Amino acid sequence: MTVVAFDFDGTLSDSEMTVLLGDQCGVADQMDEITERAMNDEIEYAESLRQRCALLEGLDDEKAQAAFDQVVLRPGAADVIKALREAGVYVAILTGGFERGVAAALEKEGVEVDAIVANRLPVGDDALTGDVEGPLIEGTKDDALEVLTAVVGEGRADTIAVGDGANDLPMLEVAGLSVGFDPKPNVAPSCEVIVKTMAELEEVLSEEGVL
Repeated sequence: MTVVAFDFDGTLSDSEMTVLLGDQCGVADQMDEITERAMNDEIEYAESLRQRCALLEGLDDEKAQAAFDQVVLRPGAADVIKALREAGVYVAILTGGFERGVAAALEKEGVEVDAIVANRLPVGDDALTGDVEGPLIEGTKDDALEVLTAVVGEGRADTIAVGDGANDLPMLEVAGLSVGFDPKPNVAPSCEVIVKTMAELEEVLSEEGVL
């Protein structure tokens, strides 16, 4: 069984969950500053994520859910997921984003995946605590992919990774086939194939005999 692992923010979706949450909380500008520092390698990804989530402390959970409900899949993504599932492919989403946002976007399109490996925002007294939990804060996507292949009983040669950003590099570098979805300039050299639309991705998967 082939395993296809997708990044979410920037790949399956162009919604930015932390931005949507920041808008609900009125801290989007502060979040942008932290993101910029992380992109300039001034702070580590994990630290930037914790700092951004700390700004969300006290956000009413209903408002948080309203932000998650705005997360949508990009055009054609649901069709690719459906086609993969129908072909018997194990489909996983590995994201530093949040489980509730991924789940909301999939539900909206009426599609399911086999596994979602994502982070979570704990809730206490009906509001976000400002903390963040999950396997992809300190952990990396190559480790997550390794766990999935062990669960499915396949080797790395039977894996395809699809992503766009720096935190996708670990899984892109170890997958049997690395596909960059309109990847960032520093990510593109690590991709064997580059696509810019879901239609192009579907074509690549067909050529590879996955669909």
